[in-house]
Amino acid sequence: MSDAQKRHAAIRALDFVEGGMKLGLGTGSTAEHFVRLLGERVAEGLNVVGVPTSERTAALAEELGIPLTNLDETPELDITFDGADELDSQLRLIKGGGGALLREKIVATASKRMIVLADTSKVVKTLGKFPLPVEVIPFGSRVTAMKIAETARAFGCEGPIEPRDDDYDVPFLTDSENFIYDCQFGAIPDPDGLSRALNLIPGVVDNGLFISIASLAIVGTDKGADLIEPKP
Repeated sequence: MSDAQKRHAAIRALDFVEGGMKLGLGTGSTAEHFVRLLGERVAEGLNVVGVPTSERTAALAEELGIPLTNLDETPELDITFDGADELDSQLRLIKGGGGALLREKIVATASKRMIVLADTSKVVKTLGKFPLPVEVIPFGSRVTAMKIAETARAFGCEGPIEPRDDDYDVPFLTDSENFIYDCQFGAIPDPDGLSRALNLIPGVVDNGLFISIASLAIVGTDKGADLIEPKP
């Protein structure tokens, strides 16, 4: 069911694409649906260029014949289309389940707007049930994790903070060769404040809270897709 919902969101997202656009291409299962559909449109003659947020997305886009560039050559994008692990009514997001949160955030903030694609299971009242990823540099990472826990407690967040491993039980490395710590808080009462505080910790590269970045969410349903804009 959710795969159909993801596809419905991706189909609706194509309505926002126009010829000549420079697009950020997200990472994850919902974004992959969008990239595949975009590839079909490009094969039919649509003229766009994309900036991928991960090596995985870059490989898929190249396979589909979508022209690619990078932020050094194209520092200003029109729209980034990306998924989310969770989103609330203010379009605050948790991202980074796939480990690409840093590049995703850089590409999203280089865009005039970010459109989030999701299925209904990703819409929540309170962020935090999905573990919050925090990207840290390898040097001194255990100390950094202790500081993350200390900072989180000050914002009413407690729970296991664990380094992410890959499928071979060795530390997961992001495309930027950093570690990910997954913070299992259950609920985040103040996402805005926590995000700011986490990013002040030496060793933290960035965290998976996307605050005031997304301007629209397209939520796929069983019958189509709904649009959600941030509540004032």
